[in-house]
Amino acid sequence: MKKLFVVLLVLLAASLAFGAGGQQQSGGGVTRGMDRKIVMGYSQIGAESEWRTACTNSVKAAAEEYNVELIFSDAQQKQENQMQAIRSFIRQKVDVIGFTPVVETGWDAILQEIKDAGIPVICVDRQVTLAAGKKQEDYITAFIGSNMELEAQKAVQWIVNYMKTTGNSRKKDDGKVDINVAILEGTTGSGAQVGRTAGWNKEIAKYPNYKTIFRQTGNFTRAEGQQVMEAWMKSPQANDIDVLFAQNDDMAIGAIDAVKAAGKKPGVDIIIVSIDAVKGAFDAMLRKELNATIECNPLLGPQVMDTAVKILNKQPITWWVESKESQFDWTNAETAYPSRQY
Repeated sequence: MKKLFVVLLVLLAASLAFGAGGQQQSGGGVTRGMDRKIVMGYSQIGAESEWRTACTNSVKAAAEEYNVELIFSDAQQKQENQMQAIRSFIRQKVDVIGFTPVVETGWDAILQEIKDAGIPVICVDRQVTLAAGKKQEDYITAFIGSNMELEAQKAVQWIVNYMKTTGNSRKKDDGKVDINVAILEGTTGSGAQVGRTAGWNKEIAKYPNYKTIFRQTGNFTRAEGQQVMEAWMKSPQANDIDVLFAQNDDMAIGAIDAVKAAGKKPGVDIIIVSIDAVKGAFDAMLRKELNATIECNPLLGPQVMDTAVKILNKQPITWWVESKESQFDWTNAETAYPSRQY
């Protein structure tokens, strides 16, 4: 009888822990700032970099802190996986949808479906581009993230200033000598790649002696950044590279390994600047291999949850919630490193 009683208790506990269909139920209580618990469907593009992992962890931690039931989906870098996940969120009638688009285009139809379902949607980190005549603001309730163009413009300004005042092991920028640049771009068509490319092109046009001699995607990954840089270092123009600009830190870190393998000193022979400011970039700066990184803050989770609550409470919001960011190089990396959370 005692054994039977124990079995019954276990079954009772299981029935309380799991709802229909075997899905585990979240804890009780209400969402912070609400009179009920809300459900958020969130589609992340994947885990291609330190930055993306930090962003995902921030969203999950904030959901727990706000007591939001989070239905999380990893798209593994595929837009079709995001489409499938978002349509699942619509069928489940979630309260709000959050997603980071893999690429900028191709979202018109599904955003219309979300709008027809009456579900608010928050874009995180990356924006979308809709068909002519359509505005993001009519389909996306809020955007939370960085100014990608500005990040690249800051990178150009840092590079030009450094090349004028310090230079690499071969030359300084006197306004007349050519400064040859190699560019590692992110995933083609993604918001970060489009924005950072536009910002770079706009700003670098002010300095006609800066010549782009290599430009190729490394898909924001360390492995591909290394592979592309290895190919460049084997080319006849390898000795001409003065500056490497990588659109994220992971590609820069991979490229640093390729530069060292080719017998050159990263940060000295080739000036290297990237974007994100993850801990790996700080490690590289402390080794004097990465010259600078422009911050792109991934800790967006609290802003996502706070914005969702305001939307559902019909409180006024700013459509673009911009991240607060800085930039780091050899002069301030050591001081800032201990306080870095990602």
